[in-house]
Amino acid sequence: MHVVYPAVVSALLFSIGVYGVLARRNTILVLMSVELMLNAVNLNLVAFDVWLRDRLHGGQVLTLFVIVIAAAEVGLGLAIVLALYRNRQTVDLDRLRSLAESTGTGGDQASSRDSSLPEPPGAATGPARSASETATGSGDTP
Repeated sequence: MHVVYPAVVSALLFSIGVYGVLARRNTILVLMSVELMLNAVNLNLVAFDVWLRDRLHGGQVLTLFVIVIAAAEVGLGLAIVLALYRNRQTVDLDRLRSLAESTGTGGDQASSRDSSLPEPPGAATGPARSASETATGSGDTP
């Protein structure tokens, strides 16, 4: 058997996986694309192990390790996706860019801020003044 055939199939699978990771917005499809890339690597490992006639079958042993790691990755990835879906009600990667929790529909942002944190320097606690009022001092008198 020529080593070119599995190498070409492996390159195609890996290319499809890279496209899926870069172009997809659904988290589940991104995980499936990563699995496709890992399977392309497995195909290459086994093909070159057979082609080189390795007595220890190092490529096949390494393939078993990759399969175990891939299974663990799927389990952990799906657990993370389910937790995100429970909290955010979406698996769209564009909407999951921010790690901050949503504050809900009502209330202002100041009430949701942690009160134990000090105010940043220059934070306005009263009504906002314009630059001309600050420079002339006309806004200081009540």
